[in-house]
Amino acid sequence: MTKTLLAFLQSLAVVSFSVFLLLPSIAAEIKTLTIMADSRPMILFEKFGFTHTGHVFVSVTGVSVASTLSSPDPSRLGFFLLSEESLFQVLLELQQNPSFCVLDSLYILSLFTFRDLSPPTHASFNQSYPVSSPNEYSLFFANCAPESQVTMNVRTEVYNIDNGKTKDFLSAGQTQLPTLYFLFSIAYFAFLGFWILTCYRNKRSVHRIHMLMAVLLLMKALNLICAAEDKHYVKVTGTPHGWDVLFYIFQFIRVVLLFTVIVLVGTGWSFLKPFLQDKEKKVLMIVIPLQVLANVASIVIGETGPFIKDWMTWNKLFLLVDIICCCAIIFPIVWSIRSLRETSKTDGKAARNLAKLTLFRQFYIVVIGYLYFTRIVVFALRTIAAYRYQWVSDAAEEIASLAFYLVMFYMFRPAEKNEYFVLDEEEEEAAMAALRDEEFEL
Repeated sequence: MTKTLLAFLQSLAVVSFSVFLLLPSIAAEIKTLTIMADSRPMILFEKFGFTHTGHVFVSVTGVSVASTLSSPDPSRLGFFLLSEESLFQVLLELQQNPSFCVLDSLYILSLFTFRDLSPPTHASFNQSYPVSSPNEYSLFFANCAPESQVTMNVRTEVYNIDNGKTKDFLSAGQTQLPTLYFLFSIAYFAFLGFWILTCYRNKRSVHRIHMLMAVLLLMKALNLICAAEDKHYVKVTGTPHGWDVLFYIFQFIRVVLLFTVIVLVGTGWSFLKPFLQDKEKKVLMIVIPLQVLANVASIVIGETGPFIKDWMTWNKLFLLVDIICCCAIIFPIVWSIRSLRETSKTDGKAARNLAKLTLFRQFYIVVIGYLYFTRIVVFALRTIAAYRYQWVSDAAEEIASLAFYLVMFYMFRPAEKNEYFVLDEEEEEAAMAALRDEEFEL
């Protein structure tokens, strides 16, 4: 295991721990959900970036509170907004006094309590509240009644008003995402067209891996166009109108294909050797099922929210699976490099083996850099960026992904005279010296 890989894994572990301390922004939309016999003291429903024209609408129906003690005080249960800046103050209050009720805090923006509900025969309430102070707020429900369980149907709408009349259901930092994803989808469709043209011009050098790479580009482009439509409909209407289903389908195919292509390219399958070794097959047998599990976790995380009891468990599962997959795809590249070093000592093709070693060493660095940036740097950007600029982290992630695709596809493009594999005989002596040099390591 190299120092580079160890440093990457350590950084990835730090991010995995940190993500639990800072909940990610939830894709805002109109949400309707049911809370059943829930005893949690606080439930997070939404996290949203408001402008000066922000509004939050909350409707609760079918409310009932069961308690093993005396009848609970309805003023001890209610909804409130909490800004990011005030969150730490409230946490400090709770730490200093564990019995403190967050509804009594001076740092929250109280919306209503169960004291405001209609008579018990209906037990309902709905109200829209303007948010005049621009900021990123979290919509919470608090239950400060001891030994009580709450059941209710909740409908939430959070939005900003553009041009004085149009509702924008995307957070202030995400309203640019539909345009962003659409532009990148065009870039990938153009990339796919150029890749097909390259393969056509170099028919004799095209291998099965190149066809798989073309499918990967198509899935990435379709995934982005569906993401753009999903965000557009959420922005305009508050619901994705079925585009979220297509988005998850293409995301699932794209992610599985991406990890598969990286593993296959790392093994040299189809362009260096026509088969996979047993240990390489085992890596695929580990990565593909884990990616299926990761996508299931991603769907649960995206389509529900922290208001479900197992939401954090699904987050932990997704992070764990992602870490395992990121580690697994590195090993085939390392194995290929070690295999080429061993082969170079016996087959008498020093220049050719040196070129292959150089290629796989560069690919190793590119993969490590891509994983490091998309898992760690992007997370850091999301953490430190102001709520109005959350789209910057998404743009950075897409730029890094496009750069990775361009580099990987260029390195392993079909070409009759690929500089990595066609070398002059005069280079043999220099190559032999380089291969004998023990410094040629990862």
